[in-house]
Amino acid sequence: MKAILSGNEAIARGAYEAGVQIAAGYPGTPSSEIIETIAKEYGDSIYTEWSTNEKVAMDAAAGAAYSGERCIVTTKQVGMNVLSDSLMYTVYTGVEAGLVVVTADDPGLFSSQNEQDNRWYSRLAKIPTLEPADSQEAKDYLKLGIELSERYDTPILLRSVMRVSHSKSIVILDKRVENPKKIDTFPRSIEKYNCTAMYAREMHPMVEERLKRIAEYAERAEINRIEWQDSSLGIITSGVVYTYVKDVFPHASVLKLGMTYPLPRRLIGSFAESVKKLLVIEELDPVLEEQIKAMGIEVIGKELFPACFELLPDRLREIALEAGLIKDESLKIESIKSDSNNDLPMRSPVLCPGCPHRSLFYLLAKHKLAVAGDIGCYNLGCLPPFRAQHTMGAMGASVGVLHGMSIADIKEPRVCTIGDSTFFHSGMPPLVNMVHNRSRGVVIIMDNSSTAMTGHQDHPGVDWAVLPTREAEKVDIENLVKAMGVKMVRVVNAFEIEEVDKGLKECLEYDGPSVLITKGECIFISHFKDTSYLVNEELCNACGRCFRVGCPAVVLSEEKHERTGKFKAKIDVTLCNGCSICAQVCPTKAIYQPEEGEVK
Repeated sequence: MKAILSGNEAIARGAYEAGVQIAAGYPGTPSSEIIETIAKEYGDSIYTEWSTNEKVAMDAAAGAAYSGERCIVTTKQVGMNVLSDSLMYTVYTGVEAGLVVVTADDPGLFSSQNEQDNRWYSRLAKIPTLEPADSQEAKDYLKLGIELSERYDTPILLRSVMRVSHSKSIVILDKRVENPKKIDTFPRSIEKYNCTAMYAREMHPMVEERLKRIAEYAERAEINRIEWQDSSLGIITSGVVYTYVKDVFPHASVLKLGMTYPLPRRLIGSFAESVKKLLVIEELDPVLEEQIKAMGIEVIGKELFPACFELLPDRLREIALEAGLIKDESLKIESIKSDSNNDLPMRSPVLCPGCPHRSLFYLLAKHKLAVAGDIGCYNLGCLPPFRAQHTMGAMGASVGVLHGMSIADIKEPRVCTIGDSTFFHSGMPPLVNMVHNRSRGVVIIMDNSSTAMTGHQDHPGVDWAVLPTREAEKVDIENLVKAMGVKMVRVVNAFEIEEVDKGLKECLEYDGPSVLITKGECIFISHFKDTSYLVNEELCNACGRCFRVGCPAVVLSEEKHERTGKFKAKIDVTLCNGCSICAQVCPTKAIYQPEEGEVK
């Protein structure tokens, strides 16, 4: 049986076929669909959860793997930084059942704050790494990862990239193979699973010896293969770049590495001796190149193929022509144009019509506050018309940055913004730090009842979970921050500007750490009724204040104000969700809710 699946869907299918029993992760593009597909398609066979952060997911998977359950952990590339502390100890302890960590990297920075190459974690953690080139390999490599994990008693890293995660291709489907190993009691192998120094000293040599055995496997593994063509040019590559190389260099001999750590040294050496010129083509960092050069093999790599952004076929072809590696300029390549190269006009991203964050950013811009920002939809507050979020680094960083502003004694009112999901992810520890150290500043928790930017996943602040049939317990943020020791807490309706403004001012006046919780559901979680607003153009004086809320539904009218000559405003009723923010800021009350039956 065959199906057309994206790489993420194929990884989910691979988890099902491999007999995986536990899947945990934290949402983040381009990895999110893996957990969602497992929950939707295979939820009866696999326990699935969105954990509060990636480290929690990794620890939970370790505990389940110690208990004999096959597990996967999913993350985008920056989430590896969060879970790495826990990954490192599982490398030493090993597992009772298969454990695969899936990292979805983002060359080209389509939805990320950096372009990090997580293949480095292979070498740091000393674990095998598999790199699929398409959806079929994504499924197959996940199954292989579970097999290798159990064979060599180690977690396995499976590295996808955005083009594999989101591109679709034909996949051959197989049946599920259940985990034959069942453990009824937790293992009491203290020397194995307790990483205290006295035991860890004994574990490290075992990790090194295991790596040698895996390297021997890599020499004969079918996923590392040579495709012989013209021996005048040889190319070593892996992952999705392999498909680009086949397009641009159809006559070159290619060594495709399905396992990119540890490397098959003898296979690489034999291939290098058999070709006249050897290239290493890889996206981002010279991870393969440096290891191959360390073997004493002469290769051409990053001096030709840049370390930034994707190496799509059109870019590869341009580089190859310029370097004289190919000569046929009429070579036709059906390449995937990057979003930055197309002919569409640039469109600045904006908060959705009806977004609960709009009122706050309107006020932050109005009051000209210093704002430390976090990761989520609300980072759009850094863009016009608000320009009211001045930093953004990592999940939960805004609260720590706010504390830094406080201890530096910045002489102006200061706040930070953080979403509800991000607060549970990593915003709690820095808030406790602010309380303990008697910091001063306003932590604004923007509670829209969803992990919105990554696709509206659940988090501990809601009473639903990724699997609809499983009930979830809601954790109340107000009570939680009070339990942390925050004495000034205000909860406001995000859609009432005056209420938000009052709560913000009260928190700013407080001498200590304070928390303002703006509550308003994401428009995609709870739609407003059909209450689109209109503009009375006779009352509109073209002051432009309604445009400062940055709503796509507020557009320019064709009518100009007689005295100023400025265009008046009007409401695009096909976009308006009836949140009323524009009506609340209009000084002439020109924006109104029409009576039932009034023509819009």
